[in-house]
Amino acid sequence: MKHAILALNAGSSSIKFSLFSTADATKDMRLLCRGEFSALGHEARFAATNEQGEIYDGCAVPTGCSHEEALAFLLKWLPRHYPAFELVAAGHRVVHGGAKYLSPVLIDTAVMDELRRLVPLAPLHQPHHIAAIKAMQSLHPGLPQVACFDTSFHHTQQPLVTSFALPQPLTDEGIRRYGFHGLSYEYIASVLPDVVGRQLAGGRVVVAHLGSGASMCALQDGKSVATTMSFTALDGLPMSRRCGSLDPGVILYLLQEKGMSAEAVATLLYNECGLLGVSGISDDMKVLLVSADPRAFAAIDMFVYRVNRELGSLAAALNGLDVLVFTAGIGEHAAQIRARICQAAQWLGIDLDETANAEGKTCITHAASKVSAWVIPTDEDLVIVRHTQEIVKAKIQAGASAPSPCPESLIR
Repeated sequence: MKHAILALNAGSSSIKFSLFSTADATKDMRLLCRGEFSALGHEARFAATNEQGEIYDGCAVPTGCSHEEALAFLLKWLPRHYPAFELVAAGHRVVHGGAKYLSPVLIDTAVMDELRRLVPLAPLHQPHHIAAIKAMQSLHPGLPQVACFDTSFHHTQQPLVTSFALPQPLTDEGIRRYGFHGLSYEYIASVLPDVVGRQLAGGRVVVAHLGSGASMCALQDGKSVATTMSFTALDGLPMSRRCGSLDPGVILYLLQEKGMSAEAVATLLYNECGLLGVSGISDDMKVLLVSADPRAFAAIDMFVYRVNRELGSLAAALNGLDVLVFTAGIGEHAAQIRARICQAAQWLGIDLDETANAEGKTCITHAASKVSAWVIPTDEDLVIVRHTQEIVKAKIQAGASAPSPCPESLIR
C-alpha cells in the first residue's frame, strides 16, 4: 500500500485536516483531500474536498460529537475513500513550543508534559492541540505523532529582540518574545524563490499573515528577523477578537481601578476586542467590508492603520524593503484591504497595480515598482506533513519499529 500522512489543526470547536500521499519524493507530496469538522459539541458539521476540489457528499457526522468522536469518524472515513493508502503518521499544528522546541518533535510523554506547561501562554489554542493528540493516541496507539510548532520559525530572531529587560529568573522561566504563525511563514519562505526569484527572496521581505489571527514577519535570507506577535498571540495587530498591542497600564487599570478579575480581563482581551470590539457588529472582515455602518468603517480603518504602522517598523528592522507578501484569509481574498495597505505604503516604494490586485493576480504591483507586492496562498499543512515524514523516516532509520497500521476496529 502507498503511505499517507495526516495533518491536523484542532481548535476549540473545530478540527481542520489534510491527507497527503508520501509515495513520491518529499517535494512532490500529493494532496489527497482536505476538510474540516466545525461546530463540534453543537450542530457538528463535516466537509471535505478531494485533490480536484470536488466536494464529498453524504458525509453526515453525529450532532454534538466531541473532538475524539470526530477523529474516530475521520479514521473510519479515510480508509473507505482512500483504500489504497495506509496512514503511517499524524502531524499536528501546535501553537506554542516555548524556548525548548526549536524544531518539530516526535511526541512522547515528556513532550506532552511540556505542552501542558505551556498552556497559559496560548490558552485559546494549546489545550485543543493537546486534546487532539491525546485522542489520536487513544484511537490509534501505534501511530507516530509529530508536533510542529508555530513558535519554532522565530528562534532566528536576535537575543536582544527575543528577551525582555526583566530579571534573569523570569526570562529563564520563559518570558520572552516568541512569535507565532511560524508554519505559515516557513511555507512562504520555502516557495518565495520560485515565485519572486532567488535574489528578491533572499532580500528584505515582509510577510503579512492577515486572517482571524493576524501577524507580520520580517524575513532576511528567508529567516525571521522580527515579528509582531511576542510572548503570546495577543500582541501586534488587532485581530478578529484579540486586542493586539496594548499599553500594559490598561490591564493594570482594569484590575486595580475597575476591579475586574484576571479571568474577566483575559476574556476581554482574547474574545471581545479587535474587529468585533471596535465595530460592535462582527469579527469577520467580509461582513465589515459590505457594511454601511460607520463602526465597520472604524474597525477597518484601525486594522489598515495598524498593518501600515507595523510594516514601517518591520521595514526599519530590515533597513529597507524589497518584497511585501500578503497571505492567509484576509491577505489572500480581501482586495480592498490589500489596496488600502499598498496605497498607504507608497512612501516605501510600492506602486500598486489596481487591476492586478482586483483580479487576484499573484503580483499586484507594476513592473517598475521599487518594492513588489505579492499574494501567495499559504499551506501550513504541507509544512507539517513534510516535517512529519522526515521525523518518521529518521525514527525508522534509527532502528525503531515501523508504524503500525490503523486498527481494524476503526476501519470497519
